[in-house]
Amino acid sequence: MRDYAQPQFSLAEIVERFGGELVGDGSVAIRQVATLSSAGEGHFSFLANPKYRSQLSSTGASAVVVAQADKELARIPHILSTNPYAYYARVAALLNPPDTAPPGIHATAVVGKDAEIAASASIGPNVVVGDGAVIGEYAQIGAGCFIGAHTEVGTQTRFYPNVTVYHGCLIGERTIVHSGAVIGSDGFGLANEKGCWLKIPQIGRVRIGNDVEIGANTTIDRGALDDTVIEDGVKLDNQIQIAHNVHIGAHTAMAGCVGVAGSTRIGSHCTVAGSAMIIGHLEIADRVNISVGTLVTKSINQPGTYTSSIPSQPHRDWLKNAAQLHHLTDLAERVKQLEQKLSQLEGKSS
Repeated sequence: MRDYAQPQFSLAEIVERFGGELVGDGSVAIRQVATLSSAGEGHFSFLANPKYRSQLSSTGASAVVVAQADKELARIPHILSTNPYAYYARVAALLNPPDTAPPGIHATAVVGKDAEIAASASIGPNVVVGDGAVIGEYAQIGAGCFIGAHTEVGTQTRFYPNVTVYHGCLIGERTIVHSGAVIGSDGFGLANEKGCWLKIPQIGRVRIGNDVEIGANTTIDRGALDDTVIEDGVKLDNQIQIAHNVHIGAHTAMAGCVGVAGSTRIGSHCTVAGSAMIIGHLEIADRVNISVGTLVTKSINQPGTYTSSIPSQPHRDWLKNAAQLHHLTDLAERVKQLEQKLSQLEGKSS
């Protein structure tokens, strides 16, 4: 957690910025956010999950944000909100603005021919900017990043150190890309000829919209022919693999270690939980929620939650259940035969 060497705001000022109903002393000074259990003086906390209601009475926070249903439990100054977690997120961002780098190009950076870099942009040490690349206003490119030829980076976009973007990619405005991410590498395009693999040139691009966040060590492959597309507001966690020609709709979020195979199209406002796998050439509708560890092998045409994972269980029980799986075909055939015999007996009795 950061120290208190940052601006503070009164509770009334916070409500003026973000709305909500203020209950109690609006002059309370807020310097940082914290959980209910760890908060102290000057901290702002939140109650979003009912399982933590018991902590509300004992918290050391100076103020909290709660839902209308929990207003009677709050004994300290508080804000009533329809979405306490989102409210907390806004306050956290207010109190913890991102560090900014001074504009200019570091002496160790290498800038290619005809590259266009806005005067307000910051280009860090050992950055490589390829020929004809465009870096927008107030963009921040961290140390050791590589930006390929003719790639465009939008206004106020931030690359943390050691991000790699291959040639010809388009990155929108206010996008955040974390360290180790690779955007625009070749997709896994191969043709088999007499048992040998022939590489297929990947001539598409990656197009990333505005307000996207891409986690550390996440990889997004360029398209084989058409572009790989990440629409506005998409949030990708760490260590995700997005294959060539995938299209992800606006405001979809994916947790760590998700894999999406080539040419799959995912709708908007979807969520994909950690380690889920989606095979190629599928269509996923808008507002689909895919549970942790789920393997998606067919297109999903209706919104809703989809799950295929098996919860953990004692190993001995798992072995017994796994052994029974081998006999399911035989069991189904026996049930079918019994049903036929039962039907015959019922026919005779009638």
